[in-house]
Amino acid sequence: MALILNSKKNTLIAHISGDFDLVKANQYREQIDRNLAETMSQNLLLDLAKTTFIDSSGLGVIMGRYRKVKANHGQMIIYGVSPRIRKIFELSGILSLMPVCSSEEAAWKILEENTRKEA
Repeated sequence: MALILNSKKNTLIAHISGDFDLVKANQYREQIDRNLAETMSQNLLLDLAKTTFIDSSGLGVIMGRYRKVKANHGQMIIYGVSPRIRKIFELSGILSLMPVCSSEEAAWKILEENTRKEA
């Protein structure tokens, strides 16, 4: 279980591996929030390619970061989601709120396209 954070082009990239559950949710939330502030990143890309499980605590962290990023006029995009986690996102309504795509490359493309539309 790990969280790896990188920053690039006004965007924080959070790579989550293993379980994203009650045990890790608060730690991940705090680390992501701290890094968003420290790097002054407006956008958040969430890489779940190596995430094996997510529960309501993980969903809560995602929704909270979504609201935080939107409040700062940024975008949040999730990528690398397994079919099982995608189904959870579908049932929870996350798919209707933010883009969920297959790869980091696709996420950057969506981010750039949306930025052009806003300009």
